[in-house]
Amino acid sequence: MNKELFVNAEVLTSELGISRPFAYKLLAQWNSELEKAGYCVIHGRVPRAYYESKFYGFDSREKEAI
Repeated sequence: MNKELFVNAEVLTSELGISRPFAYKLLAQWNSELEKAGYCVIHGRVPRAYYESKFYGFDSREKEAI
């Protein structure tokens, strides 16, 4: 399964079934968290691994093992 490295609002709306404004709110929150942790961020996008760990509670390597 070939997934993009980063997720954006479009991906969040389709995968989670949420509104676009709420998707942008989540992305802004996660970008802020990453920035405070010292990571370089691309506003409006977050790494897929971070999204999966925040939302599903595990990273993509653990998900592949299931």
